[in-house]
Amino acid sequence: MKNLLNEALLIFFGWPKTNYPELALIAFILSVVFSIGGVGSAIAIVPVMGWLGVPLMSAKPTGLFINVLSMLSATVKNLRAKKLDVRFGLPILVTATLASPLGAYSGKFIPHRVVLAVFVAFLLYSGTMMLFFRPKERKRKGNHLVEGSLIGGIAGFLGGLLGVGGGGIISPALILLGYEPKKVASTTALIVFFSSLSGFLTYWKLGTLDWELLLWVSVPAILGGWLGTHLMHFKMSSGQVKKVIGAIMYVIALKTLLVALSF
Repeated sequence: MKNLLNEALLIFFGWPKTNYPELALIAFILSVVFSIGGVGSAIAIVPVMGWLGVPLMSAKPTGLFINVLSMLSATVKNLRAKKLDVRFGLPILVTATLASPLGAYSGKFIPHRVVLAVFVAFLLYSGTMMLFFRPKERKRKGNHLVEGSLIGGIAGFLGGLLGVGGGGIISPALILLGYEPKKVASTTALIVFFSSLSGFLTYWKLGTLDWELLLWVSVPAILGGWLGTHLMHFKMSSGQVKKVIGAIMYVIALKTLLVALSF
């Protein structure tokens, strides 16, 4: 029954057996799209690698590594364009970076199906926020230190657990709180770089890295992050960015749910 369902999924979605050039191309495309929103493409590339035959414990650090490279490229471009407010994102950055290794280590003990279920919920939350919640002007200052630290802690832990860096929580949450989407995208890119790096180093210590795969996806991820950030600043509106990313997250959530049900 499981084999029949897997065959049906392959027919429905049209993805062949895994190969490194294919994953390099996917890494480039997803890095372009997701760096536009400052989210980090690991939220999409990790489940895609799973569908294409990469073990989850290898896919997660690879996704974090892609985030590190694409978000580094995006952050450098944001700094040169003077589009980055480091002080604004500092509380989120600190807690996300500290919590990410805890999430990565916890993934060693959590069943595969549970991780996929959390992934589906994560994607649906992120996609819904991107598609249906419109940013409103922030009327109150609030305690940015407290709310930022809380958002960063939750996002960092889940980002490490799932291998996605946490941008899918940080970006929608800040937009919901009334912050300007392009400012959020630039800030989230910086945060995701550090949280992904700390999570990646944890998986490295756990010994789950596929070095050949990392080499194949590294350059495409850097190029994709640079191109996506350029498009965000000069070619696309905030509304367009949110709709594209939200729609992709919904499609990936559906596919991931089908995979989870096949176990």
